[in-house]
Amino acid sequence: MYTMKNKVQLIGHLGNAPEVKATTSGKKMARFSVATNESYKNTKGEKVTETQWHTLVAWGKLADVAGKYLEKGREVVVEGKLVNRQYEDKNGQKKYVTEIQVQELLMLSGGHRSVIE
Repeated sequence: MYTMKNKVQLIGHLGNAPEVKATTSGKKMARFSVATNESYKNTKGEKVTETQWHTLVAWGKLADVAGKYLEKGREVVVEGKLVNRQYEDKNGQKKYVTEIQVQELLMLSGGHRSVIE
């Protein structure tokens, strides 16, 4: 039987430089955003471009690479999985977050292409 997988692939540009932090156990984590664009013609025949922003999280070696080589505007291909989590903010309100946990990263712009897993 075919196994369904939680898999996401995006090609886009970084909206900001990755923010790299270490957890209390010392594991590195990088958080950054990627913008993807989709264009279409509306009912009047005008070209419309919609931008979607995606929050990405990379761990370990990928976090190190992201922090070292990625900067705002860089074009990347990412592959990962959707992760949903919830937390309470400082006011006790429940917050829900959907992020992409990066498993592979391909840097397209900036001189050369590199695949990092």
